[in-house]
Amino acid sequence: MPDAPAGARPAARPIRRLLIANRGEIAIRIARSAAELGIETVAVYSRDDALALHPRKTDQARALDADGPAAYLDAAALVAAAREAGCDAVHPGYGFLSEQASFAQACADAGLAFVGPTPRTLALFGDKAAARAHAIRCGVPTLPGTDRTTTLEEARAFLARHGAMMLKALAGGGGRGMRPVTDPSQLDEAFARCASEARAAFGDDALYVERLMPRARHVEVQVAGDGSAAVHLYERECSLQRQRQKLVEIAPAPGLAPALRDRLLGAALRLAREAGLANLATVEFLVDADGASRNDGEFAFVEANARLQVEHTVTEELLGIDLVRLQLQLAQGSTLAQLGLARSPALVTGCAVQARINLETMAADGTARPSAGTIAAYELPSGRGIRVDGCGYAGWKTGLRFDSLLAKLIVRVDSGGFAQAAAKAQRALAECRIDGVSTNLDFLQALLGHPDVRAMRVTTRFVDERAGELIEQSRSAAQRRFVETAPTAGAAT
Repeated sequence: MPDAPAGARPAARPIRRLLIANRGEIAIRIARSAAELGIETVAVYSRDDALALHPRKTDQARALDADGPAAYLDAAALVAAAREAGCDAVHPGYGFLSEQASFAQACADAGLAFVGPTPRTLALFGDKAAARAHAIRCGVPTLPGTDRTTTLEEARAFLARHGAMMLKALAGGGGRGMRPVTDPSQLDEAFARCASEARAAFGDDALYVERLMPRARHVEVQVAGDGSAAVHLYERECSLQRQRQKLVEIAPAPGLAPALRDRLLGAALRLAREAGLANLATVEFLVDADGASRNDGEFAFVEANARLQVEHTVTEELLGIDLVRLQLQLAQGSTLAQLGLARSPALVTGCAVQARINLETMAADGTARPSAGTIAAYELPSGRGIRVDGCGYAGWKTGLRFDSLLAKLIVRVDSGGFAQAAAKAQRALAECRIDGVSTNLDFLQALLGHPDVRAMRVTTRFVDERAGELIEQSRSAAQRRFVETAPTAGAAT
């Protein structure tokens, strides 16, 4: 089946049964929104995920004949499972095959609606060099860089010209296959490591390079399209990351100058409209941290992710929009106008923060090591303005084959800004009790309590540069969390 031309909307077609081609918390989250639309859901699970929570949260569950990530990367097996279960559509979630144009096309060829952008858009944004060229055509600022597979010798020459650069996987994202290089003596090892990571994560070791923005914040814009029109749903701050993988996300981005925000939103919309976006995507930018409060602050396009993002929750909590519901409605042929989104909504007051609770331990140099074990206790907070999207339970034996994300804690404050939301998130984290496995709960508390974080005096390097200090502070957080969660002796029952 040929891909729809740019600007075409999906044909109106109801979805009655949906295969969720993913696992963990995102599979559970998708199932909930589908159920609210009256759509039956089918989960899939690898052999070593048979005791995971997500197969128990759908109407049906289908076993995949493989272990680990390979099970969720087998496009043919997923399409076959969808057809055998009588599904009309497939939702890929994020990660795994969510941005693979070939998987979206395989779904279309099998008569299944793919809940995401068209194969053409996925191919455009999935090729980082092509996406960069698209940004240049749209007049969106980019950093100097290469626009194709780059050899080690070409990277060495680029470094000599620009003094500092970022190595990036051509087919990648999520911080994998990506490293800064500021010294020629670092290049050979960094290039080899990036290529190896890219090959393992994406099956492609091709790299490209960009000039390094030394003091950058990471700000991304959520966009939605129906193939003919597109809107933005404002931006998210993603600078609090370790090893170029996000830990905390915020909506809206704190302290952005109004005109700078408008320029970012406009740039993201141009990219989405010119690509004929028909579903959701996120456009990611680097913003000069020293100029973020100025209307003329510098920013540059990084990449576009044509899928649902892990951090979509903060946009949902800020604007009151269910993004998975929106994806499903767009996939059924609804237009943005029919869904009440003929134009971007007004930015509301308040702030939302997401903290990623990972199964991991962190070293003083900022490196994180995944952990595993049997969860002995799994108690998470609740209350007004607190949301948890998770996949854990007491008694579940976790492994090391999948991503370390266990749960996402999201808070919202109706008035006030990021400092108030950070304080609320810190208190909510103190109420968490996850025993039997190592998590980053205490590290997250220390991070959200740091005065420079509260004031948003950060760059994307903040966590890596302050890891030792934050780990020391996390010991106090551990003691505080124990005091706040442990019942006092003799307390009334």
